[in-house]
Amino acid sequence: MTTLLAGPGRRPAGKHAAAPTGRFRGLWNASPLTYLTLIVALFLSLFPIYWMIAMATRTNDVVADVPPPLLPGGNGADNIERLFNNPDAFFAKGLLNSVIASGVVTITTVFFASLAGFAFAKLRFRGKNALLLVIIATMMIPVQMGIIPLYMIMVELGWQNELQAVIVPFLVTGFGVFMMRQYAEQAVPDELIEAARVDGCTTFGIYWRVVLPALRPAAGVLGLFTFMQTWNEFMWPLAVLNPDNPTVQLSINNLANAHFQDYTLMFAGTSVAVLPLLVVFIIFGRQIIGGIMEGAVKA
Repeated sequence: MTTLLAGPGRRPAGKHAAAPTGRFRGLWNASPLTYLTLIVALFLSLFPIYWMIAMATRTNDVVADVPPPLLPGGNGADNIERLFNNPDAFFAKGLLNSVIASGVVTITTVFFASLAGFAFAKLRFRGKNALLLVIIATMMIPVQMGIIPLYMIMVELGWQNELQAVIVPFLVTGFGVFMMRQYAEQAVPDELIEAARVDGCTTFGIYWRVVLPALRPAAGVLGLFTFMQTWNEFMWPLAVLNPDNPTVQLSINNLANAHFQDYTLMFAGTSVAVLPLLVVFIIFGRQIIGGIMEGAVKA
């Protein structure tokens, strides 16, 4: 029999010769209907955001027009100036409070969740499975059921209308611990940890130098989810904070509950409130995509 060898510029002969491999396989096999579906889904997702930003640059007399105006107007700068100067919204303070609370909660959640996930996945200690079950059980309790006892604790601590009341109860979550534990179980080989121990690393040194870099894709996803959840949180800040010390969501709520509902101010406030989420997504987006591609390669 004769064996044909493919040269550098030739494709190997055979049934699967033209089949692409790697990350372009799904793109190569996508049908026109798939592209059309993705384009329609992208349009339906982005159009409400675009219309919100367009209305933030308009005046109140065109908000209720049918059909609505689709092009931006020329009042965007004036609406944003009125937004930050509005005496009822405290928008600048609410924006700063949300940045501080979301940033602190995100950093602490990623740190403590990854540390606990490493411990549950790779360390041996008494009661590990029981503690993990307790953490999983906390995920089954609705947040609304804990508002009253949590509010009573804040009153006893004297943290009413204080920003730490929004931060401290959410420094770590059961979902974050469980997620990082599941990822660490597969992403960190036991042999790598044993090699680090032989080299003289302490347990925290192993976590910091070996485990945490391996958990970076999952940490990026958890950080993004945590920041978005804390930034969009409304019920708990409404219960524990006053209108003069709000988060950004409460500031927008103050605009909605004003005697005169200025819709352009609400649209402007919502548009400004979306910007930090876009910045965080850009920061963590590479880690998220890297985690998806790593999972695809492993699969």
